[in-house]
Formats: sequence, C-alpha cells, structure tokens
Amino acid sequence: GATMARQGAPMIDVGGESTPPGAAAVWENDEIERVLPLVQELAAGGNAVSIDTRKSGVMSAALAAGARLVNDVSALTWDPQSAAVGAKIRPPVVLMHHQGDPQTMQKDPRYDDVLVEVYLWLEERIAAAEAAGITRDKILIDPGIGFGKTVAHNLELMYGLALLHGLGCPMVVGASRKRMIGALSNEAPTDQRLPGSIALALKAVEQGAQIVRVHDVPETVQALKIWRGLRDAALTPKFA
Repeated sequence: GATMARQGAPMIDVGGESTPPGAAAVWENDEIERVLPLVQELAAGGNAVSIDTRKSGVMSAALAAGARLVNDVSALTWDPQSAAVGAKIRPPVVLMHHQGDPQTMQKDPRYDDVLVEVYLWLEERIAAAEAAGITRDKILIDPGIGFGKTVAHNLELMYGLALLHGLGCPMVVGASRKRMIGALSNEAPTDQRLPGSIALALKAVEQGAQIVRVHDVPETVQALKIWRGLRDAALTPKFA
C-alpha cells in the first residue's frame, strides 16, 4: 500500500474479503482482524484509505482507524446496518451495481438492456441511501464491471459509461485484471492483463470516470498522464 502511494495512487483500497465470482463469505471478526492493522498503518503514514467491505462492523472499525471512504460492492444491500453507519459517520460511500451474490452472479446473468438496467438500479440505490440519511454529496457510483455480467455486458457498459453521469454522482470504475480481458486476449492469466487493464482505464476516464481502481499503479499513472497531456494539448489554443 505504501509503495502504491509512492507510485502515485491518491487512495489505497483495503479489503479483507474476496468477492469475485465463486468467492466464499468471510466472518466479520476475521475480516476486521485482516484489515485493521493495514488501515491503521497506512492512515498513520498520511495515506488516504478506503475500506472495501459489505459489513457494517468492518466499516465502523476501519473508519475509526482512519479510513476515509467506504467501497461497498453490495451497494449497502448485504448488511442492513451499513446504511446507518454511512448516515452516522458520513464518509463518502461507493455504491456498486451487481446482479446476484459472489456465489451465483456469473451463472447466466441476463439483461434486456444492461446499460439502462444498471442506470435504473443505481438510481434506486442512491434513493435508498438518501432515504437512510446519506446525503447525495457523499455518494459515488460504480457500474460493477464483472459482477453479474457477461463479456458482452461489460463491453456495452464500458462503451456507454457516460450515460451514468445522469445520476449526478462521481463514478468509480474497477476493470483492472478482470476476466473480460482474458476472454478477449487468448485467455491471458490474471498476471498478464496489464495492457488490457490500461486500455480499460483509459476508456473509463475518456467516458468521464473520476476514479479508476487499479492493481498496476505506476503503469496506469503514466498512461493517464500521457492521455491527459494529449487531451490538454488538443484543447490549448494555438497562437501564431
């Protein structure tokens, strides 16, 4: 985490429960024991930390230890007490779209129109969070690339991400090393998906995403600096 911060990551996302397709749930106390020392040490070192969890107890412990943001892949649906934590402590909260749970979400996911359905689902979750006392200025959204979606669904979402700005909340996109990259590149294993991860990060920021969640920090930071330089140059008036 400290190395990632030195390499240019403005925030470190700490999680103690794996939630990709097929992952098993982790007991809350075990998750707290996993993440708390890391959150404490990173926060004490002056790093901004987000806590990646579905559990209210983990949220509360991590926020007390110095975490500044809650990243909930269940969009506050997994633990009925999570919304109350967000309303009381008032950290920024990321609401991520998903279909099903980690054990079932990749078993034949279906949508009539994935972009519209993700939009409407997130709209409902934003309204639920506001009803629970979380103000809109504390809400971020995540389309949930790879969470209950086929490769075709993920591609359609990435291509149309800009639509989600209509929800009026900052957007987080986490596509780094996802299964879709392997599917489109001769089944490349996870540790060989850097080029695809950078391509998706650039597409996300091109579509206006404010935050990209990545594994390979220096490579992505450099790619984004070049992208920003090209964009700024294109927008700079030329004088004779």
